Formats: sequence, structure tokens, C-alpha cells
Amino acid sequence: MTLLPRRGVKASLISLAIVATACSCGGGPSAAPLAGCNAGTTQVLFWTSHTPPDTDSMKHMVDAFNKQSTTSCVKMVAVPGSETDIAKLTTAVRGGTGPDVYELDRFTVAERAAAGVLTDLSSFGAANESSNYLDFAWKEALFKGKPYALPFDTDARALFYNKDMLQAAGIDAGALDISKGAPTIDTIRTMANKLNKKDASGKYSVVGFVPALSQGWHYTWGFAYGGSFFDSNSCKVTPDDPKIVQAFKDMFWNWSGALGVDALQTFLSTYAPTTPPLPTEQDAFLTGHIGFVVTGPWVLSWFPQYKPNLHYGITYIPVPHEGDQPATWAGGWSVVIPKGAKNSKGGYEFMKYFAGEAGQRVYTKETQHMPTWKTLLTDTSLFQGDLSLFVKLLPSAHSRPALPVGSLYWDQLSTAQDAALRHSKDPAVALKDVATATNDKLQQYCPLSS
Repeated sequence: MTLLPRRGVKASLISLAIVATACSCGGGPSAAPLAGCNAGTTQVLFWTSHTPPDTDSMKHMVDAFNKQSTTSCVKMVAVPGSETDIAKLTTAVRGGTGPDVYELDRFTVAERAAAGVLTDLSSFGAANESSNYLDFAWKEALFKGKPYALPFDTDARALFYNKDMLQAAGIDAGALDISKGAPTIDTIRTMANKLNKKDASGKYSVVGFVPALSQGWHYTWGFAYGGSFFDSNSCKVTPDDPKIVQAFKDMFWNWSGALGVDALQTFLSTYAPTTPPLPTEQDAFLTGHIGFVVTGPWVLSWFPQYKPNLHYGITYIPVPHEGDQPATWAGGWSVVIPKGAKNSKGGYEFMKYFAGEAGQRVYTKETQHMPTWKTLLTDTSLFQGDLSLFVKLLPSAHSRPALPVGSLYWDQLSTAQDAALRHSKDPAVALKDVATATNDKLQQYCPLSS
């Protein structure tokens, strides 16, 4: 079991569903003006695996693009998929029925380009866009030095806590004020244990903190412990770094063991299932079944809609020892043109809008995600309230290594994480297995700089 998808985006479990339609399905010039589009435009088919509320904002972006474009008309379609699952896209590309534009998790771009699924954007002049984007995000859009994507949003991660739950348990939430620096893991453990509750049947109804929930990934805690996931000199992944192994032991193996492995799994299957995932309004933090959670700024857009009276605080991800440098990491999505696209020219026109200043401005305002378009990060009007805190975290954020096996590596790490939570394989052994399996696939692409 993989615990809660990264970010606020869940894989769509519906069958192919059109979420924004402004064009007919034909790819050629329209015979007559279509709703929301200008006369003579050609269709651009855009696929995303995102779900509401993110797709609500994307529809606004698509509508705005269609209104101003004299050449292209975008139809947005929700398809099944996730950060590392692009089975629907791969099947469509092989069958010649793929979209013109696809929204792809950025850290997997190199892997999909290496597999021949994506179009090199060099002929469209994409390399000229590099200076507009955050450096780490642009690097994630490259494979062998060539651009295969335009970066879209980004994020960072922090620890959210429920002030009312802490107060009810007699805990001073003021001790967690972010101005006081990062709390230690022991501090959070002590507080969290006071929140744990069981019902009459002996099952957990509240668990103070589950480090693996939401954004409590292998990367999250590996970075928090000062670990390194990749050695560029040897061109090898290093999940068996002793610091990462220790993070797995402390935050997954030992934490799960202290709560009770089976009891924790029962709690998670009840209050935080992943197949299918619960609707956003039933998120365990929003419903008060979790007191602490590591997550990102996108949840700030949830609170007014789903829990307007939630009294919450935000602080750094906890650190192993007092005085340790706090760590966070940034990810994000991108837009790409799959191989065999029928309207790649129109697709790139839309990509420049969607992942450019205009599109990212709308998305930032409406979803509380952060932009990768550098000039927008200096527009303080976009970052009101707590979102500004995450913007301040961004310059020092880590990022996942942009590898042509990035998706494989993520899935291998997730399997090892799950094994640690379930006590089915010792973390040191599991992470050694991750290194072996991933490096076996990585070596064919080394050196990566060529």
C-alpha cells in the first residue's frame, strides 16, 4: 500500500471523462465557430490525471486560452493516471490515439523521454524559455540536455498541526511557532502520543501523527535526516545511504511498531485509504482524525471550502536533533507533447500559455500552488497569508534527482517504505534492494551529462 498520493492530486478513478469541452473531436480546422473558441481554430487535445479542485482552475485556464487564441482550441480531458502511472498515455501513443498535450509529473520527464514517449521540443524553440523558469524545475524538464517539457507549478512541504486538538490535550501549541525554528522529532512524538485515541473496540479513532501520511515520503524524511539519494560522480542512486536507512528505521519501522503495525494499518484503511482515495472533504487532517501532517501549500485552498473554522498552525518538518538545519523539497508538474501528436504546433502554443506567466498566474491564485515562472515569485500580491511562508522555503528546498529512471526509483522507494511500515522487510535490506534494482536500469544511460 502506498500512502496517499503526492500533493493534493489523486489519480482519476473515473472512466474517460471530459471535464472541459470547447471543440469538436476533429483535429482539423473547425467548419464553424464553436462554443468558447474563435472561428477557424484547430483542436488541441489536452489530457490530465488531475481531479477537482485543481481541474476547476485548469478549466478556467483552458477557457481563457481558447478565448484569446485565433489558431487553436483546447479540449481538456481527465484520464486515469497518477504521478508515475501513465499506462493510459502509453497505450494511446502506441495506438496512434494519444493527446497533443499531456500533464506529466516533472521528475519523470527524463524517464519518459528515454522511453521514446515524448517529443523533443527543441524545434519549437523551447530552449529559449529556460531563463523564465526556476533552475531546478527547468533541469527536470531536460533529457540529455534537450527540453522535453515546460515546467508548470511547484511546491514545498511543511508540518501542519491542529491547534484545537493540541489545546484539548493540554499541549501548548505556542511551542511550535515557526519563529522558534524546527521542532525535533522527539518533541512531535511526545505531543502526538497525547492525541492518540481508541474507540470501544480498541481501534484507533485518532492518531496524533503518522509520518508516512500525505507528503511524509521517503524523500521527505531522507532529506530531513541529511541523506543523499544520488551520487552524480558514480552515476548511481544511493538509497542505502546510512542517513536514509536511519530515517526509514525511525520514521516508518519504529513509529509503526510503537503504534502497532496491524492497528495502524486498520486506522489507515479506515481514515486514509488510497484505493479508492477519499474525497478531499474527508481528508483525515480536515476531519480531526490526525493531529499533525506533513503536506504542502495546496491544502490552504481546501480550508475555506471544507473546514473554514479549522485552527491550524504550520512549522518546519521536524529534525532529528536540536539545531539541525530544517529540510523540505519541491516537486511539481509539467506539460509535454507525446510522440505522434496530431497537432503539436497548436499543442506547443497552448503549453506556452498554460505553463507561462498567464496560466501560472491563474493557477497560483486559485489553487495555492506556487509558480515555476520566476517573475511571478516576486509578485507579492499572489502570496497572501500562509502561502508566503512556503515561498520563503522554496530557495532552500531540495529536489528529487532528475533521472531517466525517476519513476522506477520512486516506486522502488515507495515499496521499501511500505515494507518498513508493515515490518515485512528490514529497511537496510529493502533499501539495498532498491539500489540494486534501480542502478541496474540506470547504467545504460550513464554518463547523464552527455
